[in-house]
Amino acid sequence: MEEKDTSSSGTTTSATAATAPANTTEPNGATKDAAAVVEHVATDRVIPMATDEPSSSYSMLEPRMKKVYGAYYKELYYTPERRVLDPKVQELISIAASLVAKCEGCIDGHIKKALALGTTKEEISEAICIAAAISAAAMIDLSDRTAARLGLNHFPNTRKQSE
Repeated sequence: MEEKDTSSSGTTTSATAATAPANTTEPNGATKDAAAVVEHVATDRVIPMATDEPSSSYSMLEPRMKKVYGAYYKELYYTPERRVLDPKVQELISIAASLVAKCEGCIDGHIKKALALGTTKEEISEAICIAAAISAAAMIDLSDRTAARLGLNHFPNTRKQSE
C-alpha cells in the first residue's frame, strides 16, 4: 500500500524526512535514500505517509480500523527484527501484488522503495512480468470455469493423450 500516516489529531504528517538519516549504505553496498524509504519510527502515527500533502485516503475507515490497518502495515514493513524476507524481495513481491490488485498508490510507493533499496530495472521488470503472467492465468482460469458451467468448448484440445 502507499505509505500513509495520520496522527491521532487527524492531521497528515510525513514519517520520512524528519525522522530518518539522509542516506545510508546497505550491507550489499546499495545506497538507500531515507526520504524514499520510510523507516520504522515509534510514534503515535497510525499509517505511514510518503508525503506531507493532504489526503482523503482512508477517509472512509473509522479510527479504530485505521489503527488496525496501520498496526498490520507497520508490523509487516517496519519491524526489521521480525522480517524473514530480504527487503528488496519484499518490495518486488509488493510490486507484483500491487499490479495484480490494481492499486496505483501501492505501485508508486513500492517501486520507489524498491529503487531506493538498490533494486535493478531488470528485477523490477521481472516482477512486472510475473504480475502480468498471474493476471493472464487468472483470466484463463475464470474463462475455463465459465466454459465448464456453460458447457462450452470452443477450441477443444485435439492432441492425442499418450499414456
